[in-house]
Amino acid sequence: MPTIRRHVLAAALACTAVAGFPAFAQADYPAKPITMVVSYPPGGDTDAIARLFAEKLGQRLKQSVIVDNRPGAGGAIGNGYVGRSQADGYTLLFTPNPFTTAPLVMKLSGAAAYDVLGGYEAVINTATQPLVLVAFAGLGVKTLPDLVAAAKAGKQVSYASPGAGSPMHIAGAWLNKAAGVKFTHVPYRGVGPSVTDVVAGHVDTAWVTVGAVRQYLNTGKLVPLAIADAKRSKLAPQVPTLAELGYADVVVGAWNGFFAPKGTPAPVVKKLNEHLNAILKEPEVVEKLAVFGALPAGGAPEVLTQLNQREYAVMGKAIRDLGISAE
Repeated sequence: MPTIRRHVLAAALACTAVAGFPAFAQADYPAKPITMVVSYPPGGDTDAIARLFAEKLGQRLKQSVIVDNRPGAGGAIGNGYVGRSQADGYTLLFTPNPFTTAPLVMKLSGAAAYDVLGGYEAVINTATQPLVLVAFAGLGVKTLPDLVAAAKAGKQVSYASPGAGSPMHIAGAWLNKAAGVKFTHVPYRGVGPSVTDVVAGHVDTAWVTVGAVRQYLNTGKLVPLAIADAKRSKLAPQVPTLAELGYADVVVGAWNGFFAPKGTPAPVVKKLNEHLNAILKEPEVVEKLAVFGALPAGGAPEVLTQLNQREYAVMGKAIRDLGISAE
């Protein structure tokens, strides 16, 4: 075969191979188990929701999806691990929104360092979780105006959060500034301990997710005072928003979603997104998410990209203005 002809044929075959790669990768993916990294310990809401998605995704993909808990540094250890993983679709990150704010409130380096805006491919925003301010029933307040009035009259009021720099901490600090009060922040290691102590009256109030306190709201052991979302939540429609109570600028939510390492093939991201969108429509999944105080979200990867970017900007400004730090 003449040399020129051989070169032309080789080039044509190479182009065909490159052009056909996305379809091939999408059709054959996944060819082995997928690892779903959760940057928090087993037992919490994030871990439980992740395992729900792992089971459902594994069934649809006909491949094992293994949950790998990598806690530490407020979630940064697991986040950083995924950011440095091979971009082939076999390592995914399931995370709540401290993913976005952790680098803004912590000095991250080494294994904990990661690029929030440029280091990942967004896959899907799976759910949102409204934040609610609850009070110990024995505190004697029924509304947020009651609590603010008591604080301004000299009463010392404390509020718990699941950790310094968390969305709950930000909500509390932001409300302090907006209402002109000084509720004392008491950081805990996770939602569970903070709920236990507010139910027992060891701390006056707490910012938490609705699912974490539903049973105590139903029995009257805790009093709901306000929701931090822009609109009332269907999970607790009787609870007014901070905006309704005169604090229109204080809007802090919680969400979770999937990210993949930067450079993960677009067809793989698309396939994952399509399956997860379908999973979010399953009645069983909607019901189980509600138990955790979560509402299904979904949509294209771009929805999560924009949410992440917007939160980085808005929460970043709030964190700077309020002087919030996890140190």
